Amino acid sequence: MTGEALPLLRLGTLDRVPGRSRPRADPRALGLGIVHLGPGVFHRAHQAVFTEDTVAATGDTRWGITAVSQRSAAVVAGLRRQDGLYTVLERAEDVTSARVVGVIRAVASAAWDPAAIVAAVADPATTVVTMTVTEKGYRRDPATGGLRLTDPGIEADLAGRPPLTVVGQLARGLQRRMQRDSGPLTMVCCDNLPGNGRVLADLVGQFLAALPAGEGSPVADWAGRQAAFPVTMVDRIAPAPTGDDLATVARLIGVADESAVVTEPFRQWVIEDRFAGPRPAWEAAGATLTRDVGPFEQAKLRLLNGSHSMLAYLGGLAGYQTVHEALRRPAFAAAVQRLMTDDVTPTLQVPDGMDVASYRSSVLTRFSNAALPYTTAKVAMDGSQKLGPRLLGTVRDRLATGAEPRWAALAVAGWMRQTWRQTSDTGRPLPLDDPLAERIRTVAGAAATPVQAVDALLGICDIFEPELAESPLRGLLVDWMTAMDEHGTEEATAVVASQ
Repeated sequence: MTGEALPLLRLGTLDRVPGRSRPRADPRALGLGIVHLGPGVFHRAHQAVFTEDTVAATGDTRWGITAVSQRSAAVVAGLRRQDGLYTVLERAEDVTSARVVGVIRAVASAAWDPAAIVAAVADPATTVVTMTVTEKGYRRDPATGGLRLTDPGIEADLAGRPPLTVVGQLARGLQRRMQRDSGPLTMVCCDNLPGNGRVLADLVGQFLAALPAGEGSPVADWAGRQAAFPVTMVDRIAPAPTGDDLATVARLIGVADESAVVTEPFRQWVIEDRFAGPRPAWEAAGATLTRDVGPFEQAKLRLLNGSHSMLAYLGGLAGYQTVHEALRRPAFAAAVQRLMTDDVTPTLQVPDGMDVASYRSSVLTRFSNAALPYTTAKVAMDGSQKLGPRLLGTVRDRLATGAEPRWAALAVAGWMRQTWRQTSDTGRPLPLDDPLAERIRTVAGAAATPVQAVDALLGICDIFEPELAESPLRGLLVDWMTAMDEHGTEEATAVVASQ
C-alpha cells in the first residue's frame, strides 16, 4: 500500500517474496561448514552465491556459512537483523533480476568477539575457511611479500591477545584445531594477490615461526600435514549498492532489504584442486577446478584489474566519478585498449581454451555497464597494494624483453599524479586512501615538480624495487607526469593514444 513501510527481509517474511526470488536452498536446513572472513559486497555477490547454488545442485547441506566481519559493525548488524538473508540484484543494461540468498547462517564480529572467531575456525564441522579481506588485510609488505612483523596488530596477536588480524586468526585457529584434533582445514584466499594461496600459506607460516619455538613449531608441523591453501582467481563486478538499488530490490521482492548487493550477470571462480578435507562441489555451480590457476589469474589481474586501475586513476584525475564515464572518453578507451593489446597480452601465458581477444572485448563491455556505477575513487584506493599485481608485473615482463611498457607506465603515472597532487585536473579533491598513506604524503609532499615526484615515489621500496627506479620506466613516468602537468590528463593521453 502507498505510504506503508515494507517489512524487513527475514525468515519470517520469506513467504512474501515471489517464489522465483526465494533462496535456492532452504536456509533452515543448512549446517555450518564454512567460515568466511570479510562478508562485504563481493563475497555476498560471489562465493556465497556459488555456495548456495552448489547446495541446490548437489543437495549437500553441510555448507552454510559463518560470516565474520573484520571491521564493519554495520554489516554484522544488518545481516543479523535479517537472519543472514540478503538479496543479490543483477543489473545489465537491459535486464534486472533479484534473488534472495540464504546460505549465510551465522554472523560474527572479529572486533567484538575475537575468541569466537578462533573457535569457529577450530570447530570440527568447519572444513573450509574462505576470505575476501582486500590486499591490505594480510598485513603484507608489498615489496618483500613477507608478513609485516612490526605491524602493531601482528605484534599484539603474536603476544597472545585474542587475534584481530586475519593471519593471526588463521594461525590461532590452526593451533586450536591441532589441540582439539579437529581434523583437516582448507583456507581459500579469494583476494587479488598473485599466487594468493601460496602467499597466505607463507604469511601464516611466518606468523607461526615468530612464536616461541615450542608453541609455533608443532602447529607448523601439523599444518604441513593437515592444512591446504589452494590458489584461486575470482571475478565479478560488485559496486556498493545505492539507494536506487535498494528501492529496486524492495519493488522486486516485496520486502525491504538493508543488506542487498548489486552485481553483473558475469561471474567466474577458478580454484586449484587442492583441498585438505571435505569441500563444497563448487564446480556444480560453474566454478573451474584446475591444477594450475596461474594463467587464469595472470590474465585477469593484468587485463581486467590493470585496466580497472588505469581507468580509476586517469578518470579520477580528469574529473570523472565512475569507471563507465571514464571509459566513454575516447582517449581513455584507446589507452585501455593499448594497455591490453600492446603491453599486457604479450606477457601472458594464455590458459587453454581462452580467446584473449574475446576476453579483452568482454572487459570493455563489462566496464561500460552504466547500470553498475563503480566509482573511480573506490577502485583507486589502496594503490600501494594493487600496483604490483595489476601493473608492475606487466612492466617488469615488458622491460625484460627490451620492450617499452608505455601504457602500463601511463597507469602508474596516473597513480603517482593522484598521490602527489591529491586533486583532479578540475580541482576536485582526491583523498589518498591507502595503508601507506602517511609515508606517501611525506615523500610526495616534498616534491615540487613532476620529475621530483616521480623520483620520490619510485624511492618507496615497499612499492617499487630499486631496479625499476633505475630502469627505462623512470623516463616513461617522467614523460607522462610532465605531459599531464602541462596539458591535463585527458589531453595528454589523447595526444599519445592517437599516434
